[in-house]
Amino acid sequence: MAGMDIYEKVLVVSPAVEIDAHSAERLRFSVDAAFENSPCVNIVFDLSKVGFMDSSGIGLLIGRYKQAEKRGGCLALAGMNNEMARLYTISGLAKIVKNFPSLNEAISALRGGAK
Repeated sequence: MAGMDIYEKVLVVSPAVEIDAHSAERLRFSVDAAFENSPCVNIVFDLSKVGFMDSSGIGLLIGRYKQAEKRGGCLALAGMNNEMARLYTISGLAKIVKNFPSLNEAISALRGGAK
C-alpha cells in the first residue's frame, strides 16, 4: 500500500494507491506506527504514484502535519500531479505544508533543517 523509508530524521511515505476514505484510514495507521517508532521529526509524502486524492487525503496530511509539528519537525509533499496540486491549493494546505517538485528536493530541504 505504501512504502516507507527513513533518511536521517525524515520519514518518507510513498503511497501507491488512490487516497480516499477507505485507504486513508489504513494509511494513517501505518504512517503513525512508523513515525511513533522512529527517531524522525519530519515526514515527506511522495505523491508521485497517487493518481487521486479526496478530502480524506487532506485530513490524513493535516493529521501528520500536526504529529511532525509536535516533534519540532514539519510535513512536506513531493511529486503531486495537477489535480492534487489544485486540491492542495484550494484546501489551504499550501499555507502550512511545503510542496517540492521531487522527492530528492524535499528530503534535501528537510535534512538541512528547512521548515
